[in-house]
Amino acid sequence: MSRHRHVSLGSVWSRILFALGLPALVWALAMPQAIASQTKRATARVAKAPAVAKRKVVKPVLAAKRKSVVYAARPSFGQIAGLHSVSDALALKSRVALVVDQDTSEVLFSKNDQAVLPIASLTKLMTGLLISEARLPMDEMIAIDQSDVDTEKGSRSRLRVGAELSRGELLHLALMSSENRAAHALGRTYPGGLRVFVELMNSRARSLGMGDTRYVEPTGLSSHNQSSARDLAKLVGVSYGDPVLRELSTSPGHQVAVGSRTLTFNNTNRLVKNSSWDIGIQKTGYISEAGQCLVMQAKVAGRKLIMVFLDSAGKLTRLGDAERVRRWVESKPTMNSVAMPLMVRADAGQVAAGGFLPVASDSQ
Repeated sequence: MSRHRHVSLGSVWSRILFALGLPALVWALAMPQAIASQTKRATARVAKAPAVAKRKVVKPVLAAKRKSVVYAARPSFGQIAGLHSVSDALALKSRVALVVDQDTSEVLFSKNDQAVLPIASLTKLMTGLLISEARLPMDEMIAIDQSDVDTEKGSRSRLRVGAELSRGELLHLALMSSENRAAHALGRTYPGGLRVFVELMNSRARSLGMGDTRYVEPTGLSSHNQSSARDLAKLVGVSYGDPVLRELSTSPGHQVAVGSRTLTFNNTNRLVKNSSWDIGIQKTGYISEAGQCLVMQAKVAGRKLIMVFLDSAGKLTRLGDAERVRRWVESKPTMNSVAMPLMVRADAGQVAAGGFLPVASDSQ
């Protein structure tokens, strides 16, 4: 009886201990996994937090940096020389201007006309004159070479390396749409090569009495191609006598076949499409050192006028200056020997013939 009670008590205690031990055992087995899971989630939150914080901080910084980048306008040589402070009776935006009667050589208007400045793509007028005078075969095919690619200003061109065009087409694009690779290819393929061609450019300038003029390459991308308004007026007058230059420079637009593509080029001077203008020859130009430039011969109020505008501030202001001059001339139909009283010249100590001022570059 006592033994039976002892066994029963032992069984009861065993059941109690078993009942208490089983949850403990389950808890002991499950606890490491729970701890590991919590640790993993905590570690993920810690690892994720810096990334989120980093994104939140970096975005505003980058945005602020983009907004703060402002590129200052590069000054032109005329601005460096102080020509931008000079005003005139016609309120022209060009810092240099000259209007000459082609038949009588009478100077109707002059502003800083002896200042020697970079002339940008006005250079191509001399390039075209030499090519035309050389009587080279205009149907000869010329391939655009890697050396024709602009490395000075980084200007763009739709004439890819390897593209083949005739000399006549290259001349057309150089004069009409100021195509730099076309102009360079014309000089490069001239008999004797580019060096000989540049020497001829300077020799021809001297023969025309252009004592303020210097060329170092045929496109105008170099700021070392420089001249004065008086010299450029002489060049325009001589170039007007060449029918090829007259026709090509005043062409409103032109299409050329380059491989399987047909490219359309337009004139850089929109005045040639204006029916109110009678333009005989023209050329535009731009690099940052030169500002916006324009030379042309046009018939105004029955007179053949040669106009030169250098270092204009905006792309359209050179055209606006031409319009101002035209209205002024038309308002004075009896302008016999009537010249504007303002005859301002640049300081020879700042801008002189052969004197070159260093400045940052751009392109057209």
